[in-house]
Amino acid sequence: MKEFVLIFRMDALPEAGYSSEELEPMMKKWENWLENLIAKNILVSHGNRLGAESRIIKNGKVITDGPYAEIKEIIGGYNIIRANSIDEAAEIAKSCPLIGDSAIEVRNIFDMNRK
Repeated sequence: MKEFVLIFRMDALPEAGYSSEELEPMMKKWENWLENLIAKNILVSHGNRLGAESRIIKNGKVITDGPYAEIKEIIGGYNIIRANSIDEAAEIAKSCPLIGDSAIEVRNIFDMNRK
């Protein structure tokens, strides 16, 4: 099996605009989805939300605000999963109960040890 990263992208914090009573069942769906990945031995690791502030260093010398100076997207977190193909990884991502206005980017992880 190969490893893929699921990057959770959003334009606003997913909890914005929801009361705690509304958010609780949504978070429970998220927790159940993660538990299902664990039970199937698909989840490799889980990463937390990344901050909006970032810098890009180009050619080891030039530091710029990034990745987009005019748009600040939020990376709501990421999961690394196991799947046989990127299409299978996308199907797994498709089953995720997204919260709010968000998207999931699926990318393969290059295995440096693979021959």
